[in-house]
Amino acid sequence: MSCGCLDIITTSNADIISTVEFNHTGDLLATGDKGGRVVIFQREPETKNEPYSQGEYNVYSTFQSHEPEFDYLKSLEIEEKINKIKWLPQQNAAHSLLSTNDKTIKLWKISERDKRPEGYNLKDEEGRLKDLCTVTSLQVPVIKPMDLMVEVSPRRIFSNGHTYHVNSISVNSDCETYMSADDLRINLWHLAITDRSFNIVDIKPANMEDLTEVITAAEFHPHHCNLFVYSSSKGSLRLCDMRASALCDKHCKLYEEPEDPSNRSFFSEIISSVSDVKFSHSGRYMLTRDYLTVKVWDLNMETKPLETYQVHDYLRSKLCSLYENDCIFDKFECAWNGSDSVIMTGAYNNFFRMFDRNTKRDVTLEASRESSKPRAILKPRRVCVGGKRRKDDISVDSLDFTKKILHTAWHPTENIIAIAATNNLYIFQDKVNSEMQ
Repeated sequence: MSCGCLDIITTSNADIISTVEFNHTGDLLATGDKGGRVVIFQREPETKNEPYSQGEYNVYSTFQSHEPEFDYLKSLEIEEKINKIKWLPQQNAAHSLLSTNDKTIKLWKISERDKRPEGYNLKDEEGRLKDLCTVTSLQVPVIKPMDLMVEVSPRRIFSNGHTYHVNSISVNSDCETYMSADDLRINLWHLAITDRSFNIVDIKPANMEDLTEVITAAEFHPHHCNLFVYSSSKGSLRLCDMRASALCDKHCKLYEEPEDPSNRSFFSEIISSVSDVKFSHSGRYMLTRDYLTVKVWDLNMETKPLETYQVHDYLRSKLCSLYENDCIFDKFECAWNGSDSVIMTGAYNNFFRMFDRNTKRDVTLEASRESSKPRAILKPRRVCVGGKRRKDDISVDSLDFTKKILHTAWHPTENIIAIAATNNLYIFQDKVNSEMQ
């Protein structure tokens, strides 16, 4: 799984990347940051001189999606940080995406303009109305070429739908609806209606002292518009069918792994909390990430995961110090490759892990400035727990827990990955596969 670095885009220290998302073709890549800004990168087309070269991603558009707000009713500051971005399937020449902070979801339209009309009868070149007395003849306006301009405009603003912080948004396969999830509720929205949504899951107890778990992530099935899954802080997954009832408090399937009593500890519930859930492209499997592992679940098998991969098991002995510095609450994401054969997730020290489901091989790679030269080859890294160390091994005691890869994305069809390492965006491609193509 050697990778060559395609590109590295660096932002300022204040702009920590909080979400990364490819569109359905993989030609556009959107990132959101803690400053409420969305940056879209576009893949450059293949050149005539190098018809088989892979195009690089360059900045296509940048816009301010959310601003800081203040809820005067609750005396609560609402930060502008972008929690999630989801692309809508392209219906015409323009692109559309949803972005959300803790409370407000916005639908944006991204379009291009490379022509402009000239020769109006009632307006001058600056667009001001002419004196009708000066108009002595009529002319036909003409369309003339101009420099390409990318225009971003807000199409819808979906607000007042959540009391708690929004952690997930997911676009339905019917391309008409989407859902948003917070800690205790999941709402269903129509993309054309902003003033109301339908509550489809509500786990808030009558007495908040009885609260035992919260919703951590939610996603629609990629092919069946009636199915969706949501994960909980207790490590369980609930598959719901909207055909069964309007309120899906009663799930149709519960996926839960029985806990081994011998491994029970103070940290068990914290590290079992699911931070991300993703359906496979085929819709047959689900991928989940908790603090130490990634798991593949078969939709037809509820009793235990089909596969379990250890991401950084060497941290099990460090849980006490990770609890003290709050790192144990970090929410790592996970991603499938286009064929559902390889999975990827992040770790500490700017490491990220890949697991091949067919060969059962795994690799640890590092996103760093040293390896970010164009066409450089990423060398596998290895964390040493004790005993003999090889030359390039890194000790578990020297891991930098401030450098963490929480957000990753995989191109929908090609072996191109986007890695958000704090305030740097790395884009890598599989060099072996690209040479074969």
